[in-house]
Amino acid sequence: MSDKAIYIAGVSMTAFGLDTDRTLKDLTREAVQSALSDAGCSADQVEAAWFANTSQGVLEGQHMIRGQAALRPLGFGGIPVVNVENACASASTALFEAANYLKAGAADIVLAVGAEKLSDIDRVRSLSVFDAGWDVAVTVESRRRLLALGGMDDDALPSPAPRRSVFMDIYAAFARQHMRLYGSTIEQLAAVAAKNHNHSVHNQRAQFRRPYSVQEVLDDRRIVWPLTLPMCAPVTDGAAAAILCTEAGLRRLGSSTRGVRLRACVLGTSVDREADDLDRHIGRITALKAYEAASIGPEDIGVAEVHDATAVGEVIQVENLGLAERGLGGEAAVRGDTSLGGRIPVNPSGGLESKGHPIGATGLAQIFELVNQLRGEAGARQVARPRIAVAENGGGLWGVEEAVCVVTALSR
Repeated sequence: MSDKAIYIAGVSMTAFGLDTDRTLKDLTREAVQSALSDAGCSADQVEAAWFANTSQGVLEGQHMIRGQAALRPLGFGGIPVVNVENACASASTALFEAANYLKAGAADIVLAVGAEKLSDIDRVRSLSVFDAGWDVAVTVESRRRLLALGGMDDDALPSPAPRRSVFMDIYAAFARQHMRLYGSTIEQLAAVAAKNHNHSVHNQRAQFRRPYSVQEVLDDRRIVWPLTLPMCAPVTDGAAAAILCTEAGLRRLGSSTRGVRLRACVLGTSVDREADDLDRHIGRITALKAYEAASIGPEDIGVAEVHDATAVGEVIQVENLGLAERGLGGEAAVRGDTSLGGRIPVNPSGGLESKGHPIGATGLAQIFELVNQLRGEAGARQVARPRIAVAENGGGLWGVEEAVCVVTALSR
């Protein structure tokens, strides 16, 4: 693969939330047009596009040509349009594929966009989208394996919320495993959630902007033990997009002063390992590959966005990225290390827990945040002069970990 330099010239993100008045095409239009404007690019300069979405087939019956259906009305005709579905890492996978297309010399300016319309009058139907994120042929075996992670009997656990995504059960199992292995506490998980909700107060595009104390997080409604509602990502509608280009494309757009370097974008798939061997977690393996590709280490990172579909997701991924020692990700949040103004701010956007989680757009929303951080344009949530930024975006479940993981490194 070529080592050709790749840049992100423009980014965008719609406001995230339950947007009942707009369609998926409406959300896509806003994200694409804003990214084009940010890059100083016109639609006819884009040579290829990748469209990420996971739920439109289930909720609307639109299969096969989702990207064409969303992008052709915006003037994208005659170019390659690729549909991407890769669980919660769909948008990051679109970024990965778009970057590799540029590295291969097939184009100089391309578009990656993710859009999701998860809200539905039937809430159960919305949540059913997540049921396809693991192997549906072995759900009984998977539930047994997950329960074993925490070393607890199902009957010994408090009753869960009657209506929830299956992935809340999955993350709750990860949380119980982390508690068993390292003595992590519910209070540490609450500190992660409170930190992210407090960050989101400064994000006008976030779904939730209410500040929380640790105690308020602990006292809120339980979803699946030990997770309470503020520790969990909500159902969300939204879209995000990025214009990627080579150096030649960047010059063509005249965006050299705003271009952010894409140092690495590495995609990995789950590995076979012992459940407690977290040093071989796909998040750790993918991070090490990304660091090698970008010629950086954890000590170089100034800001990170990680996949906190629940609070324990951030704990695990902060450790996988080497931003905290194994087993100490929760303590890092309690100390304030991962807060704005701390040693290594994580999820200054508010993360998935409060910014929102429109599955097919989430990975590019992380990139939107980090590009703005590197440009110094993040406003009240700006991290002090970060030079290197990293995003981790996981998706689905296979065995005892995510089915897919993407780690991306950016620099100004």
